Amino acid sequence: MKLTSAEANKLLKKLTEDHTAIIENENMTCVFKAAMGEDPETLRPEYNFEKTQAELKFIEAKIRKIKHAINIFNSTTIIPEFNMTIDEMLIYMPQLTNRKTKLSMLKSRLPKMRDNNIRNSNIIDYTYANYDIKTVTEIYNDISEELNKAQIALDKINNTIEIEINI
Repeated sequence: MKLTSAEANKLLKKLTEDHTAIIENENMTCVFKAAMGEDPETLRPEYNFEKTQAELKFIEAKIRKIKHAINIFNSTTIIPEFNMTIDEMLIYMPQLTNRKTKLSMLKSRLPKMRDNNIRNSNIIDYTYANYDIKTVTEIYNDISEELNKAQIALDKINNTIEIEINI
């Protein structure tokens, strides 16, 4: 079966949801309660241990194969614009996001701010930015643009190149 990485991830999500649903159903039906005087057979929910375990094993095998194929794809497919494999890009993008978050905080400061700490004193304290806010804003914009380019490049690969998955 040939799928793009995006399609494989959607299939993986569906299989995971199916697996969870089977487990939840099993948890509700594998045991039951009956009060004294009630006929347990009339209350017994439908449950087949062997069938349930076989269904879970079948789905788990599919999940393993899909995840393995995605892992191989991610570790061997290079994103040309960045000369990085997808797995490197999946590390790089959160690094950029963390830097962007920090720079967002720094760029939004005022060069000089009055401290709001109230003391029993007539002295007013100020906090000063110890960096050039304009430079931080420029770097923030560069990182934001780099992050957008990275996401677009990754999306392009994930939505166009197909992976062969034997399921």
